[in-house]
This record gives sequence, structure tokens and C-alpha cells, in this order.
Amino acid sequence: MMMTEPLSDRLEQGARNLLIDCAGLVPGDSLLLVHEDAALGWWQAELVDTLAAAAERLGIRVRRMQTGPPGNQRDPAVVDATSEHDCTLFLARIGDQDRFGTVPPGQRRVMCYLRDLSMLASSFGRAPYPAMKALKIALDRTIRRADRIDITCPLGTRLSASRAGGGEIADRDEPPDVSILRFPMGIVSPVPAAEFSGRAVVARYLTPTGSAVYDSPVLKVESPVEAIIEHGRISGFEGDAGQVEAIDAHYRRVARLFDLDPFVVHSWHAGIHPGVSCAIEEDENPQLWGHTMFNHPRYLHFHSCGSNPPGEISWMPSDPCVRLDGVPLWKDGRLLVDNFAAARDCLAQWPELRALYGGGD
Repeated sequence: MMMTEPLSDRLEQGARNLLIDCAGLVPGDSLLLVHEDAALGWWQAELVDTLAAAAERLGIRVRRMQTGPPGNQRDPAVVDATSEHDCTLFLARIGDQDRFGTVPPGQRRVMCYLRDLSMLASSFGRAPYPAMKALKIALDRTIRRADRIDITCPLGTRLSASRAGGGEIADRDEPPDVSILRFPMGIVSPVPAAEFSGRAVVARYLTPTGSAVYDSPVLKVESPVEAIIEHGRISGFEGDAGQVEAIDAHYRRVARLFDLDPFVVHSWHAGIHPGVSCAIEEDENPQLWGHTMFNHPRYLHFHSCGSNPPGEISWMPSDPCVRLDGVPLWKDGRLLVDNFAAARDCLAQWPELRALYGGGD
């Protein structure tokens, strides 16, 4: 994945990684490419054009369908069109909304988190999808085998869960995951939060999880607030009184909109792909930034407000440390792949990934 390669070669490599290695497309297949209006600022028009052209060069029949911003009712035209194609590729937020839905047998749906051509040509777009998928599976299994998990962050987050407490941190069998394919593969499976207790520091922004749409979806957190969590429930907030009041009101408002239990912390996951970067600053568009950078090991992503996946409100501590039975898997925002045998073995099988990750601590 040398960056000295011509840009055209890197774009082609990224496109094939998405279309072939992830989506599993072969010549003769039909692809529905659902893309948001580029004027909305989430996906670059040139990226859509490049992927469509690459698919056609591969002998894939491409139909493009432009959409507007997401809503809470599924677009019947898109629903009907997906049933007519072997694969649907979403460069649109509506693809994320249905990530827990049922995909009919024989069809594939892919949600793309690349935003522009620079991301397609980067290590984020070109790191081999099968390798990242194998690493994700290895990390999932490593997390499920832990008897104790501790989460900390520099601002003061202190959360833990232990099987010795009588509960299950996570199902020991294969965990439920989204029904769509994600590209790039950037996170582990969500870890249920029902057994976690302690304090989580909420800072920067509260943002939606991408499931439902509501007005004023972002709340800026002017000063860090501690959420007191008891077995996966927020029992209260501590911090500046005005900020606590604003956060509490935000949770209750969103819960009323969708008839949810507001103070459930459903699950969490951390990023695994150091290759991701975002041209948009967090303060410029917190939603877009968060829905991109959640793939990076620097961020741990909590899902809350609602007992059904994934909940409606998220927050993202930065530079987390996650320890499994006392051994760090994430530390200071780095994924320490060398600290656990399953991840080490995966990188031994896929040496192309070694450049993405440093050594263990």
C-alpha cells in the first residue's frame, strides 16, 4: 500500500477492495448505488462517479439512485429497487438506518463510510477488507473471552464489568451484529453494557446514532459531565448544574419522541482502523465527524437512550484504555494488537496490516 503509487492505481485498488473483496461482486451482477445528494456534504460526487465507473469496468451492471437526507419513513422507491439488484451500495445515511434489518437471501447491502476520493485512495480504503474482517473477528472473540473489562479515559471515565458479579459481559457465542456489510471494516461488534457500572465522562458532543431522525439532534457539551452508570443504566449526571440540566432534558426529549427508556446504556464499541481521517472538523459538523471517526482506535463509542439497538444518543470518549483481565487492548487511543494472541496471529497471516499498528505495551 505504498503511497508512491499513482493516484489512479490507489483509487482502483480501493474500489476493487470495496466492490470485490467486501461486496463480493462478480461480472454480470447488478449493483444499485444509492447516494445522497452531494450538496448535503456527506459524500463527494466524484467518489460516486469513480465507484460507478470502476464497477462498470469490472463488468457489473450499475444503476444509480440519488436520495435526499434521511427521514423516519423508508423511501418505498429505494426499498423496491434494492429487491431488484444483487447488491445495494449505500453512500447515503439511509443505509445506516436499516443496519439491523433483515437482508433477503441472495442479496447484499453495503454501507460505505468513505466520504471522498482521498479516503478511497488512503489506507482506510485500501487496507485489505478480508484482513480487517479477520482482525475484527479475532478481536470480538478476545473480548468475549474476558472475565473482566475495565474502561478508562483521560477525562476520568471509570467503568467495569466482571463475570464474577454474576452477569455476562457479553454472550460467549458469536454476538449479534449488523445485517449489512460495512466498508471499511472499522469497529468491533458492540459490547452489551448491561453489566457495566461506574462513571463515564460525557464531553464535546452528544450526537444521534444514525437510526432515527429528530430536530436538534446534536447537543454541545460545554464542560465535561459525569454519567453515573449502574448496571447499564444512567442513574444521574454530575457536573455544572446548567450543563447537567441540558443533558438530562436532551435525553428525556429524545426518549419522548420515540417512546424509549431514556437512561439505558445499550452497548459500546471502539474503533480498530488507524487509517481513517476526516477532512471536516468535529466542531464544523459533529454528526458527520462522529459517523466517520468512530472507526478510529482513538475513540470509544457509547450507544444510549433506548433498550433496542443501537439506542438514539451517542457520545465518544477519546484516547480510551480498555483492559481485558488487566491487559490493555486499547491504550491511549491505540489498538495494541500484539498484546493478545488472536490478534497477533491475524496480523501474522495478513502482514499487509502491520504498517497500520505499532507494537504492544
